[in-house]
Amino acid sequence: MAAGPYILPILFISPSTAVSADGFKMFTYALKRFLSFIPTLALVAFMVFFLVHLIPGDPAAVMLGQDATQEELTAFRQALGLDRPLPVQFAIWMGNILRGDLGISLQTKRPITQSIQERFGVTLFLATLAMVFSLLLALPSGILAAIHHNTRNDYLFMLISILAVSLPGFWLGLMSLLIFSVFLGWIPSTGFVAPWEDFGGGMRYMIFPSITLGCYMAAVVARMMRSSMLEVLNLEYITHARAKGLAEWKVITKHALKNSFAPTLTTIGLQFGVLLGGSVVTETVFSLPGLGKFVVDAIYSRDYPAIQGCILFIALIYSIINLGVDLFYRYFDPRIEY
Repeated sequence: MAAGPYILPILFISPSTAVSADGFKMFTYALKRFLSFIPTLALVAFMVFFLVHLIPGDPAAVMLGQDATQEELTAFRQALGLDRPLPVQFAIWMGNILRGDLGISLQTKRPITQSIQERFGVTLFLATLAMVFSLLLALPSGILAAIHHNTRNDYLFMLISILAVSLPGFWLGLMSLLIFSVFLGWIPSTGFVAPWEDFGGGMRYMIFPSITLGCYMAAVVARMMRSSMLEVLNLEYITHARAKGLAEWKVITKHALKNSFAPTLTTIGLQFGVLLGGSVVTETVFSLPGLGKFVVDAIYSRDYPAIQGCILFIALIYSIINLGVDLFYRYFDPRIEY
């Protein structure tokens, strides 16, 4: 009977209670991270707004052309509020953002949110395809390089990864067009077909841009996978698993891979955000109608609202990706507490 008071509390700690408590902790952590987006995005908006206005050139003169009179330029600036002090313009812009209005593009005369909705699908598909390509190449390469550490294969891997990191993305894109479009004729040099409308035709336009975009990420992820795997393979529990007579492939896949993938996951999340930003160059080289190409055209035309809105949107997506990586991190490392 004396054991009753000690058994009673244990009866209330059921697996479902533990799961619900863990889910509540995850929800609280996610809520705090969402709230932290507010000062982060406010800082990004502040920096983007004032840095964009440092770009040389008058947007009114760019939009109206060289033949515009001074009266027309003055009226254009007044209509867009460009004649007001920058703090006043920033306050008005932030007020519109809080209402979900990113403004009207000076170039297309359309709402910026509508342009983002139309173009972000292309950028997201390109970045996702580039990530799939890079992971299919990087993860096996990094694991094999770690297994064959300090051998000829490892040295070859290091050489290729250094070259992939060093080569500029625009150069790879131009060489891809020159070789596979001009010389071999495998891909069209211009044009675009949406993959969600015609998958086969769309992949002809997207496969080489995705490879060009994913080469840098593949090299970075592979090097991280290699270093993480080397660190785990030197731990005592791996030596103990081998001493028990487990097959080497079981030691690698069931014991070393999961623990070594946790830091690699962080790199993948960060690099996916880099892919979204790096698509600016790739979409420009291959003439893809994505969000990056829209930003480049907005910069050339001094379209301040479009530049500000797109960069703020990309910052939001980047923050959401980081949150997703943090929430998924515990699957590979149960020691993580929210």
